[in-house]
Amino acid sequence: MKRSLLALAAALAVAAPAAAQTWDIDTAHSSAQFSVKHLMVSTVRGDFGKTTGTIEFDGKNVSSIKVNATIDATSINTRNEGRDKHLKSADFFDVEKFPTITFTSKSVAAAGAGKFKVTGDLTMRGVTKQVVLDVDGPSAEIKGTRGETRIGATATTTINRQDFGVSWSRALDGGGVVVSDQVQITIDLELIKKAAA
Repeated sequence: MKRSLLALAAALAVAAPAAAQTWDIDTAHSSAQFSVKHLMVSTVRGDFGKTTGTIEFDGKNVSSIKVNATIDATSINTRNEGRDKHLKSADFFDVEKFPTITFTSKSVAAAGAGKFKVTGDLTMRGVTKQVVLDVDGPSAEIKGTRGETRIGATATTTINRQDFGVSWSRALDGGGVVVSDQVQITIDLELIKKAAA
């Protein structure tokens, strides 16, 4: 009887899902970068310097991952003051009315060794659309300089800015537009394991 109870306890322990761990986005070592075509000939790159949020992960199954991230739209930087001012205006991100961009995951699926896809809701300028992030990671855990546990990951996707009401552009005389509709996005994340309560 005792052996049976021990065997049952062991089986339940194996079957029980691993406890989810919460990871905080390290703002100082994370960024959301974007690139668009300018005049159909060159690529302009920029980034949002402040990304915050949390990611839950049981450490084993990528399907357990839950993402809640917020990007500070006012932190946009393309290394050109005039262009940044225009991007913050109502022509583009309208940061006075919509100071943040958010992403909330809905499902996660493995996509090969060290890769997975995160499907979720991206909200920008008050418009919410479903997007899919292609993710490389997470990396192996490492110990930081203060003994904290860290991991990293990189996510990419491409969106059509018109879908979110970021619609300013001008047609060129020879065809094409000043700013492309397709925007490539790369998010580099460094995460710190949150201490247990």
